[in-house]
Amino acid sequence: MIANAALALEASATGVFMRESAWAYPIANIAHLFGLAMLAGGIMVVDVRIIGVWRALPLAGLSAALTPIAVIGLALFAVSGFSMFASDAATLVGSWVFLTKLGVVSAGLVNAFAFRRMARGRLTEWEMKAPATARILAMLSLALWATAIGLGRLIAYL
Repeated sequence: MIANAALALEASATGVFMRESAWAYPIANIAHLFGLAMLAGGIMVVDVRIIGVWRALPLAGLSAALTPIAVIGLALFAVSGFSMFASDAATLVGSWVFLTKLGVVSAGLVNAFAFRRMARGRLTEWEMKAPATARILAMLSLALWATAIGLGRLIAYL
């Protein structure tokens, strides 16, 4: 069933356009990288601050400034990723690297949402030192996003 859906997506107007246009895939790839940089970069800077680096920067202000950038990055990342996936869906659904990347990105997003829920209204209390649970989630986040980035680059090679 998944293989049939992947083949149908490849045969769709989006899949054909992404394969046949000289510019569509490269533009989507660049957009994907920018989206990932905005998403993971925004999250990772806040993660590093939660762990205890850059204590001179106000945590609540940093989070407020970078969260909208991360959200826009997520939208760009998702749309461009879907577009690229459409070009070669049947192959990608059989790639352990691609499937692992999807799982790691999903775990990163769940971790981010869990952290946001836990931190709601508490960031100003954490200026000097975040609680251990927050620091652990931040370290997990750093590991997940670094892994997602690495796996994304490996898709073309494995």
